[in-house]
Amino acid sequence: MAKSSTIQQALNPQVDLYLAQGCGRCAYHNTPQCKVHHWQSELQTLRQIALESGLKEEIKWGVPVYTLDNKNLISVSAFKSNAVLSFFKGVLLKDVHQVLEKPGERSQSVKLFRFTDVAQIQHMKSIIGSYIEESIQLEKMGAELVFQKNQEPIPEELEEQFAAHPVFRKAFFDLTPGKQRGYLIYFSQPKQSATRTNRIVGKMDDILNGIGIHDHYKGKK
Repeated sequence: MAKSSTIQQALNPQVDLYLAQGCGRCAYHNTPQCKVHHWQSELQTLRQIALESGLKEEIKWGVPVYTLDNKNLISVSAFKSNAVLSFFKGVLLKDVHQVLEKPGERSQSVKLFRFTDVAQIQHMKSIIGSYIEESIQLEKMGAELVFQKNQEPIPEELEEQFAAHPVFRKAFFDLTPGKQRGYLIYFSQPKQSATRTNRIVGKMDDILNGIGIHDHYKGKK
């Protein structure tokens, strides 16, 4: 009873709103077509498992994110064909059961579980819980990601946005390579992580609308 009471107290009303209406960043917000409505039972189950870990429940970028000392550890969200639980530093997990996937080939940090029904989640509940606990211990030890030096690397802050908001990720990689490169250069320039995040968030609507970083200036002299 005490555990159940603790989880009840940890529930964030903003996550209740997300489950009822969706993330709010596309035309399907609060409609039957919203992906969140299609995977609501799965998302509720994943939320329960996340709360049992003792992490703080928040809403960031429109989706549930679970944090430890203000550090993002996991998120729960809906894709078109599945519900997912994502680890922001998933590449650091041992993944002894070989069940995690990359959200895309370019991802250098995030790994995730994909689920298509509640029974599948319940069957893997102990594994999910152990992976979350491993991520907590890694964060407490100060484990850091090491990114490969590519010509135009994807900033960690952008990877975090991709994990938390799959619609945004798809829109970014739907852009032409030139537009992607323009944004990557722009996002990577600031030295401060907070500034990089602010730049990304500030350009999300443009990216969702297929607009490149330089498109606003075309035709201007």
